[in-house]
This record gives sequence, structure tokens and C-alpha cells, in this order.
Amino acid sequence: MALVLVIFLKLFFLLVTEGSLINESVSSNISLGSSLNTDTNRSWLSPSGLFAFGFYQQDGGFAVGIWLTTKPDITVVWTANRDDPPLSSNSTIKLTGDGRLLLFTTYGEQKSITNTYSELEAATSASMFDSGNFVLYNHSEVIWQSFDYPSDTILGGQTLTPGGLLVSSVSASHHSSGSFVLEMQTDGNLVACPRNSPRGPSDAYWVGGMFGLLYSALILNLNGSLCTMNGETQKLINPSSRPELRKDETVVFRATLNSQGNFVLYSHRFRNLFTNSTGMMEWEALRDPCKVKGICGANSYCYTTAGKAECRCFPGFLFFNSSRNGKSLGCYRNFTEETCSQGGLQLSHNITALDNMKAEVFPYSVLNLSKEACINVCLDDCNCWVGLYANDSCMLLKVPVIYSVLDKSILATVFIKTSFPKAKHQLHKPLPALKSPEQGALAERRKLVSILAITLGFFALMCTLMAFSSFFYYRVRAHRYQRMSQNVDFGLTNDHFTLRSFSFEELHKATDGFKEVIGRNSIGGEVYKGFISEGKKAVAVKRLHTRMLEGDRGFRAEITAIAQTHHRNLVRLLGFCIHGAAKLLVYEFMSNGSLADLLLKPETLPGWKERVSLALDVARGILYLHQECETRIIHCNIKPHNILFDESSTAKISDFGLSKLLRQDQSGTLTGVRGTRGYMAPEWHKNTLISTKVDIYSFGVVLLEILCCTGDMKIDISCEDKISFFTWVYRCFVVMELKSLVGDEEVDIHMFEKMVKVGLLCIQDDPEARPSIKDVILMLEGTTDIPIPPSPVPSLI
Repeated sequence: MALVLVIFLKLFFLLVTEGSLINESVSSNISLGSSLNTDTNRSWLSPSGLFAFGFYQQDGGFAVGIWLTTKPDITVVWTANRDDPPLSSNSTIKLTGDGRLLLFTTYGEQKSITNTYSELEAATSASMFDSGNFVLYNHSEVIWQSFDYPSDTILGGQTLTPGGLLVSSVSASHHSSGSFVLEMQTDGNLVACPRNSPRGPSDAYWVGGMFGLLYSALILNLNGSLCTMNGETQKLINPSSRPELRKDETVVFRATLNSQGNFVLYSHRFRNLFTNSTGMMEWEALRDPCKVKGICGANSYCYTTAGKAECRCFPGFLFFNSSRNGKSLGCYRNFTEETCSQGGLQLSHNITALDNMKAEVFPYSVLNLSKEACINVCLDDCNCWVGLYANDSCMLLKVPVIYSVLDKSILATVFIKTSFPKAKHQLHKPLPALKSPEQGALAERRKLVSILAITLGFFALMCTLMAFSSFFYYRVRAHRYQRMSQNVDFGLTNDHFTLRSFSFEELHKATDGFKEVIGRNSIGGEVYKGFISEGKKAVAVKRLHTRMLEGDRGFRAEITAIAQTHHRNLVRLLGFCIHGAAKLLVYEFMSNGSLADLLLKPETLPGWKERVSLALDVARGILYLHQECETRIIHCNIKPHNILFDESSTAKISDFGLSKLLRQDQSGTLTGVRGTRGYMAPEWHKNTLISTKVDIYSFGVVLLEILCCTGDMKIDISCEDKISFFTWVYRCFVVMELKSLVGDEEVDIHMFEKMVKVGLLCIQDDPEARPSIKDVILMLEGTTDIPIPPSPVPSLI
């Protein structure tokens, strides 16, 4: 009895002296059949009205999430399906009679809001708590809660479990996934790093709560203390002092990984029935925003001014996108990279030095030289474009240079080489004969009249040419439109293919309201089966849910180029649809499944001869994309799920939703990270130029999986598991125990060894060490000798 009295007195003292903290036990009840609509009631409020769940406005449309009802603007703390395009008006959220929380769009499409990968039990009710937690119940049992799936924020009383992530938003008003992650690692360390990096030790820019104990968790206590916990042991991250609370105040704490990559703790104080609130920063992980790695892209550096991070390109480079938010994409050379001499031109080099610079460098040469000697060595070396000098050490580098910072405390100098062409020689011309003043004036007048006449004549000629060009362009486009409108199946049955533009209504009808889902594509969209041409032709309709392509014009340009491809080992793209933010692709339907299906089932494993033929078919499809297309294409996502089989079991490469086009004169391109973990080449994570060699890496992984398939292999496993797989294959190859890779299966061991060597060459970390796809085919066919592959992972022995 005495113990109960002591506990009661402690709770009473806490409430009286320190104000009101948000109580998890206070909630609102939401029964089955309840719904929200963008045009009427948009939210379900917590009992006090402090938090709301429902629709909020974003990018001219709506998103689904949870927000703190601060004024004048709400503070979003959680977003469902955050990388989907904005929702249009007349969308609905409903807790259905059969216990599912679903989103219904204007066109009747339905999608789950509970972002889990397994089926939940049927809910009997839901609650929006004053803690900011939205919960689904099966009677009294919690079956799902938003606190288990944070986006960029945790609230007071919330825990980030081992292996959990916070992913920053694009901006304070746009809550799609941004550029940075905060991970509660299973080794007990809380680490922030760029989202598209390998997340190794060199990529981390902040480490907090280093516990050294496995499976620790991050907790934001109700009193505003951030700490890591393992069992009953806690380690405080932020200062222990807390703001004083008034008796009439309610305080909400939130810790957010903001769009600039900084982990920040805020407090929101509410008085007088929550009619007013004040948001205040209590603590931040980094005082210098330039310490966030990746805040400025490749070939640029960060400097701090007035407490904010600014990005500048290195001399001789220009921003890919000069807008404030686009500067994180990095910079490119504003001149063409040439050899040291070229034809009748001689390239003169210039060096610009930047002092007090820090950079993440991977030099190809390190020398002990003076600063002046370091500059001269770089000038004379055709491979050197950047030099870093510090403590009598001269490091020579190629581009790109990443994670660069201007810091007055750093005693290091970066040298940037720029080049400009100048003529080798100029012939001296004889001086003109002297003329009298009268002759000179007359000559000047004649010269002026001649220039004026030539200018006017040229202008008239250009206007005439533009008028004729516009007229013929209009006629050609009008004729094409007339042909398409007269034949709705134009291009779908003819051998000479023409891309077709479908309306959303056509595809809605063809798929019976997007009813039959046959898979999911690599960028988050569903794949539906449908029928066109009056139900006679089966198609696969893929819906893209991300913004990989910039605008409708870029989307049309890329898919038009892809549509011109025609090869027996490529799935044919039949058409497309652009409907607001939604973009859909229509492919021919593949009736015999994917390579992933074959490798996952022991009863369907292909025989040895079929595997050799399959590998060559995939390689020939990639060869067509890389070298035989008029517009060269990097597929960017070669994996077993994207290798499909038609009714005659011919292997075809599919899913061009992530493809990148190259001009004939391009060796590479800079683009955002695309592809599937485990099949992505290392250069995807280094903010560097992407070339056709990324497809070679992915093909190497697929080739080794085809060779070593046993029926219980996991497809799309993690990067760490892939490295273990590579380690196993390489060590079996080194000790010549290749039979360990196939068990008791009868194979041509000579051909098997040849294919293993090709696979190991394809998965080298250095893109230059990987063969071209043409050389891959020649090696597989036995036309070219195969070199001994080095270890594919630098750390392997």
C-alpha cells in the first residue's frame, strides 16, 4: 500500500510542477465503415485536436499522413506511401467493413495505407492518439501502428528499433524521400549518411550514441531526452537540461532528420486548449551544415555562410541544375575532355588553386613533393585533373571529386586543371596600302552599306526558311495525327512498329479497372494484365509511381527511343499513357514467367544446355541495347525478375522503366541511383558518371546466379549477402573446387569454368576492369581467351 502511495505522489508532483506531457492512453475511436474525403472531411483528430490523420495538401494535390496542428502551418510528422505522386481531389480513405485501411483514388484504384509487406489481421477499430500515433486494433490487440514505420520524424515516446531508418524529406513542404538517412544500426551505432551511398564508415557524417552493444534502439523520451537503450542501459545523446514547463502548457517533442541532412530536436508548446503553439529548436546534431556529406554533389564544394550551406562548382565546372535545390546534383566540365594534343590544336592547361579544402579522395598516385612540384606534375600528366597537396604529400586524382568542403581550419590545397584550345600558329598578313582621307571615308561608307545589305538579306532568308519549315512541320504532324485517329490499333499489328499513345480510360477499361495485378515493377508501380484490340491481344501495363523522368517531354523522348528497339531478346514496348502525374507503359505480355520464377523452384530449374543458351540470349539482348541501337540504351536494372519468357520459352529483357539513353558520342551520363540492391554496380553510390558498364556488372551477378542455381537461392538478396555469394564463388574458383558450386549436377566443367571466369570479370568494382558486352559474348562463345579474374571485392583474399 505504501508503494502505491509513493508512486501516486510522484505522478502528481510531475503533473503539477512540470506541465502536461502527451499521454499515449488518450485516443479517439474510429469504427469500421468510417471514411475521409479530400473534398469534405479531411482528417480524424486526436481527442484534444493536437494531432490529425488524413489528407493534407502537397504539390497542388494531396498526400496521406499525420500532422501536428500547429499554426499558421501544420507540421507533418508521418507520410504514407510518401514517394507516390500527389493525389487528385475526390480521393477517399476508408476503414472498410472487412477491416482494411484503404485509399481510393478518383478512378477507383485502391491502395493499402499500412505500408507493410505482409497481410495484417482484419481490424475492428482504429485510434488517433494525442501522442501522434495512429493505431489499428483487432479487438484489444494492436495489429499496426504508425510509430513502427517512421518517415523522417520520431515523436516523444517513439522508438527507432534496430535496423530502423529515418529518411529525410525533399524539402520542408515536400515529403517524398530525400537525400539522407539516419540508421539505428544493429551494432548499436546511430549513423547519418547520404541515402544513395554504400553507407560505409567513410560515408558517415555523424555518429551518435555509440553503444557498442548489439541491437540497441533510439528512444525520444517524453521529457525531450534522446538516448540509445539496450535493455535497461541508456546513453544520452542530447544535453540533459530540459526547458521549463508552465502549468498550463502541453509540450510535444519531435526529432527530425531534416531535408539538409541534420538531425534536429524540436519542442512545440501549446497553451489555452491548443489554440496557439510555438516551435523551438532544442538541439541539433551538427552546427556546421557543410559537415553533411553529399549536401553538395560531385565536383563541387560546400562552404558555410550565415549559418547556411552554399555549394560552388570547382573552377572549370558548371552546375547540372543551378536552382537552389538542384545544386546537390553536382557539376560537370564546361569544356570537352581531350588528350594532351589534338590535330592542329594544342591544349593549354591552366591550374587554379583552392586553399583550406577538404575532400574525400581516391588518388591514383601519391608522391612526396613540394607544392610547386605537385602543380607541375599534374600539368604534365594527361590523366591528372585534380591534385590535393597537404603536409608535403601530393595526391593526383581523376574526376569526380566528392564530399568537398571549404574549411579555414584545414591546411590543404586543391589544384584544379582547366584547359582551353589555342591555335598553334597564325600567319602574318601584309599591311594594306595607305589611302587618302577621302578614299578612306568612301570606303568606310561602302563597307557599312555592304554590311547592312548582307544583314538584311540574311534576315529575310532566315524568315523565309522558318516559314517554310513551320508549314511543312505542321503538315507532317497533322498527317500523322490523322492516321493515328483513323486507326486506333495503329502500330500494334504491323511489323513496322509505331508507338501508340493510350488514354487513361482505355487502359482502365483494358485492365478491367486495374484489377489483375501480376507483379510489381522496379520503381514502385504495379503491373497489370490487360487486353486490347477488342480483347484479342494480351498486354502488361506497368504503372510508374516515381519521378525518375523530368516532365512529360523527357518521358516521351525516352520511351519513343526505347520503342524503336526491335530484337528477339527484348520485350516489345507497345505504348504509353500520361495522365497528370501518373505515367504508364504498355508491353507485350510474356506468358511463361521470369527467370526468377525458374531459379526459385527446384522442379523448374533449367538444364545445363538451357542455362548456357539463356546466358547467351541475355548477353545478345544487352549487346543490341549497348551497340546496335541508333540511340544507345543503358538498361540500369538487369536482374532475374526482368528476364521473361514468351510462349516459345525465348528469353527476353524487360522493364525499361529505369533506362537511360546515351548519344553516340557519349561515354557516360550522370543520373540518380537506379536499379535493385544486390545487382547495382558500385559506381551508382559514388555520384559519378554512369556508363554501359553498370549493365555488365548486373549481367555478371545474373550469370553467376544462373550457373550456381540450386533451387533454394534467394533472388534480390541484400548487398552483404551478394558479397558473401561472390566470396564463395571466387574462393571455389581459386582452389579449383568448381563442383562445389553445382553439387551433383552433370555439367560441362570446361564450359562451366569459362562462364564462372566471365561472371567474375563482370562484377569487378572498377568499371574499366569489366569487359564490354561484345567481349563477353566472344569469351562465352570461345572466340577470345579469357584472362584470370582478380578478386571482385577488394577485401577478399
